[in-house]
Amino acid sequence: MQVTLIDLATSSVAAALAAETPAAAASGTPGAGARLMLIVPVLTLLGTVLCGLCAALRVKSKLPAWTTVALLAGSFAAVAATFSRGEGVLSPVIAHGFEWISIAWGGWGSGGLGHGITANFSFYVDSLTLLWMLFVTGLATLIALYASEYMSHDAGTGYCRFFAGFNLFVFSMSCLVMADNLVLLYLGWEGVGLCSYLLIGYFYKKPSAVAAAKKAFIVNRIGDLGLALGIFLIYVQFGSVEYATVFEAARPYIDSFRSGDFAAIPAAVQLIPILLMVGAFGKSAQLPLYVWLPDAMEGPTPVSALIHAATMVTAGVYLIARTYPLFLCSEHALPVVAWVGTLTALLAATIGMAQFDIKRIMAYSTVSQLGYMFAGLGALTSVGAAFHVLTHAFFKALLFLCCGAVMHGFAGQLDLRRLSGLIRVPGWKVVGVGMLIGCANLAGFPFTAGFFSKDMILAEAFVTPGMAPIGWLLLLTAGLTAYYTFRVFFRVFVGPVSFEPGDEVHSHAHDEAHTHGHSSDHANTHDQAPAHASTAHGHFHPHAPGWAINTVLVILSGLSIAAAGLYFMGPHGGWVASMIHHSSADLPAAIGEHPSHGSFLGMDPHKVMYYVSAVVGFAGIAAAFILHYAGRTSAATSRRADTLSDRLGVIARAARAKWYVDEVYDYLIRTPLWVLSHVFHLVDKLIVDGLVDLFGWLPRAFGRSIRPSQSGVLHGYAVGMAGGLAVILLIVLLVAW
Repeated sequence: MQVTLIDLATSSVAAALAAETPAAAASGTPGAGARLMLIVPVLTLLGTVLCGLCAALRVKSKLPAWTTVALLAGSFAAVAATFSRGEGVLSPVIAHGFEWISIAWGGWGSGGLGHGITANFSFYVDSLTLLWMLFVTGLATLIALYASEYMSHDAGTGYCRFFAGFNLFVFSMSCLVMADNLVLLYLGWEGVGLCSYLLIGYFYKKPSAVAAAKKAFIVNRIGDLGLALGIFLIYVQFGSVEYATVFEAARPYIDSFRSGDFAAIPAAVQLIPILLMVGAFGKSAQLPLYVWLPDAMEGPTPVSALIHAATMVTAGVYLIARTYPLFLCSEHALPVVAWVGTLTALLAATIGMAQFDIKRIMAYSTVSQLGYMFAGLGALTSVGAAFHVLTHAFFKALLFLCCGAVMHGFAGQLDLRRLSGLIRVPGWKVVGVGMLIGCANLAGFPFTAGFFSKDMILAEAFVTPGMAPIGWLLLLTAGLTAYYTFRVFFRVFVGPVSFEPGDEVHSHAHDEAHTHGHSSDHANTHDQAPAHASTAHGHFHPHAPGWAINTVLVILSGLSIAAAGLYFMGPHGGWVASMIHHSSADLPAAIGEHPSHGSFLGMDPHKVMYYVSAVVGFAGIAAAFILHYAGRTSAATSRRADTLSDRLGVIARAARAKWYVDEVYDYLIRTPLWVLSHVFHLVDKLIVDGLVDLFGWLPRAFGRSIRPSQSGVLHGYAVGMAGGLAVILLIVLLVAW
């Protein structure tokens, strides 16, 4: 399989690497547009400092939110201006900030044969950078505006703390995406992990939120170790951590890849993408490191939308796309990426089908769609993967924010069995329409942005030799996705009007103002259907979203629809393809020009997949309609779906329990480590500390034993001398005898 992949992949590698050479990257002085990119970290750090000052001054207004929105809008304007001027679009440009790390030894850098490392605070501005930064800063601005209303119940120190973390996250993500070297990328990588920990655990008095934050932090550390080892190995092999130098140094191995001579590629070089892959799997929640992301829904919904749906979790996809030339240096890296992504997509989809918490359903959907992106990278359609990243960022942020609006207005309620017909409740039409648009994109409804981006990955899986099984599994996943997506829509937004407030309403469900004042996040997954879901709304009046939330939902709905037009702007793959073509992720731009090496039931996948994926999507939607809408008379029950669930028995219960993956991890990993740590504690306490205490006790005991011999009493000394003389005489007699 791999030799055929070489033929497909390498036609444009030379052009891509030529754009990555040091000469190309450093040619001339960076233009004004490239220098504008340096404004992004400055503005976001300034936002963090200003929010900290607001906390110190005990500001209780929305000033931190408006400051954050203004500064993030300025960041987006800087990125948009850079793109509009064409800086970095056709070839990379280095925007130098300041000297950061520059270490030399043994005459390096002065004509000698020594060594050194250079890692400046500089940005590598190319089309891939611009593509990512446009949606990172744009979505951050919109979600900050949404959060200004959503988090208003916590105005004061908590409000300032939230937006300080928000700004710090965008700063870290900017460093990760725009870095011109792997050390700065790692700084941003760890920064977004820290911000994720802080924001997931925002409700630090809530045990489940604290546990989720720790779980995310620890699981990500596993992947981060792989990334750190990969960076170390890159420096050892190539003598640099700067992209331009590394890509140029990897050129001979790319030539070996092209000729199929993997024996000429050292094992250490082939290990590099494997290590980078581990880091990507951790940050982007892929098997086996995906378990942290669903629990991360304990954080505020704006955090879920920004960090855990649209930006941070795509960092792993970005890492592989940025270092794509290095992945050609391994015979097994890309196939492993494809299979792990596919299996993750399928597993997460099966779990999402059985959940009742609508926010967690969207979380498992995110894991599944990230799997699609990895499958696209592994199937040699970096364009399809990047296009799906872009479209997913828009519609998944929209879906999360719609769920957040429901939670905000219904006192934390998220159980789809306690909500029904919300689109007909006064004040909720914007949320209902936004949810429909987001669901249509996620389900791959024909002519939506999600339909086109997902179709590119599906078609390429069948075109790429040896990956037809991946294509079939992804098609199955697409059908499951359409089902569980519209399961949420049919249960929550249409059907009979019925709703019940969440736990946050407590005993004050009759007081609308009080309900609004306690609308912080709370993620529940109930295993048993409520008995009184259709009757509780008699004395409860949901709080409809305000202008900030509705404005953001309208804009994201428009962007989710407009993103489909990007597919038609240019060659196959549209505008995203033109952006990827001039970056290190261009593998290969000319793949569409090759004759198809695979087929779908004897037909060209690129021509027939539109219809196949549409049929699969319609089948999933139809199943959701029949099981969860047709004939349903209450929010709590859906006779057909409940009957099917009962018939599935243990399968349905296992899917609802997330296939017991957390329990397996607890049994195989956490519990043994806990036991081992206590064993080591006892070893340390009884043996290590015991030996130390023993060697400390022995001199003291010896001193106490001989202390009486130095009493200062003369007749005692005489007795001692006499006794000693007697012993000597006895020894002499025994020897003489």
